[in-house]
Amino acid sequence: MSKRYLAAAGVAALSLLLAACGSSSSSSSTPAASGGTSSAAATGKVGVILPDATTSPRWETNDRPSLQKAFDAAGVTYDIQNATKDATKFGSICDAMIAEKVNVLMIVNIDSASGAACESKAKAAGIPSIDYDRLTLNGDATYYVSFDNVQVGKLMGDGLAACLTAAGKTKANIVYINGDPTDNNAKLFKDGYSGALKAKIDAGDYKLVGDQTGKWDATVAQTTFEQMYAQNKGAIDGALVANDTMAGGVNVVLAKNGLAGKVPITGQDASDEGLQRVLAGTQCGTVFKDVNLEAGLAAKLAIGMIKGDGSDKAAATATINNSKADIAAAYAVPVWITKANIKVPFDAGYTTAAKVCTGDYAAMCTAAGIS
Repeated sequence: MSKRYLAAAGVAALSLLLAACGSSSSSSSTPAASGGTSSAAATGKVGVILPDATTSPRWETNDRPSLQKAFDAAGVTYDIQNATKDATKFGSICDAMIAEKVNVLMIVNIDSASGAACESKAKAAGIPSIDYDRLTLNGDATYYVSFDNVQVGKLMGDGLAACLTAAGKTKANIVYINGDPTDNNAKLFKDGYSGALKAKIDAGDYKLVGDQTGKWDATVAQTTFEQMYAQNKGAIDGALVANDTMAGGVNVVLAKNGLAGKVPITGQDASDEGLQRVLAGTQCGTVFKDVNLEAGLAAKLAIGMIKGDGSDKAAATATINNSKADIAAAYAVPVWITKANIKVPFDAGYTTAAKVCTGDYAAMCTAAGIS
């Protein structure tokens, strides 16, 4: 069980103001020298491995451009590639980045085993690693940067309870559609929402009638929920769904049974589709994780390591155990999004009305004050 020790940090003060770059499956940049940041570009390069483009759209549509903005702002050279959910490809990218002698390697692991193998090789080559968003169990990362993932789960748990109360459900059969068990974040999310709902379950107000993985996959989540629905003869009052991608699959089943919007479901990532469902009332809420904050922290750590000026140590004010050692960590703050505050991810530049307010959603956006 991971121990987490959070300290107050001025995360919200981080902002990234430069325009986003492209979003191809791989990218690299060698910025021109500019001002006081050119020394970092002259002496260092950051290699970044993203995990896929399917478990959540955020990796390519949000994380890649946010990291690019942060590195460009600091004048740092970078190479960002996507492993497309292939552990063999992940290993090959890792080997190539080590061979090109990046100064810092930042990874979002596909699973802890392949992630740890990559970090072990990097360490042997004298290259420090950063775990970005996902903790690599038994890895060799110097830093971990993410959101407070137990808090992310707690927001979903508290959110589901609030939505059930709003629907007049003081007694409820609920189910969990969890993330992929190979992802340590899935465990942390579940720690958060199971903890948030424990008192109501223990008191008999809620009954947990299903608890399975959806593997971060909409189709798997749809099949899993369909089985739960059949096993419980339709007697499901709420679903704690661990992200928006899987919530889409669950919503298909509910819609087919005439229950979309009548059975509260949760999500996270504030994906465009998730926000559309929140607007339509078919998803009670989603967790917004401002990737600009997370990418800004990650870039600050990497840049500090390259410059050797100690700024990385100042940014990592928390600690987490990766089952091998306690490592320094930096956390950004998540926000629960409902119709009441749905403008927050738009105001933060996370997404745009052009992407979300299409077709039937245009009128909903207008009613919500989104333009």
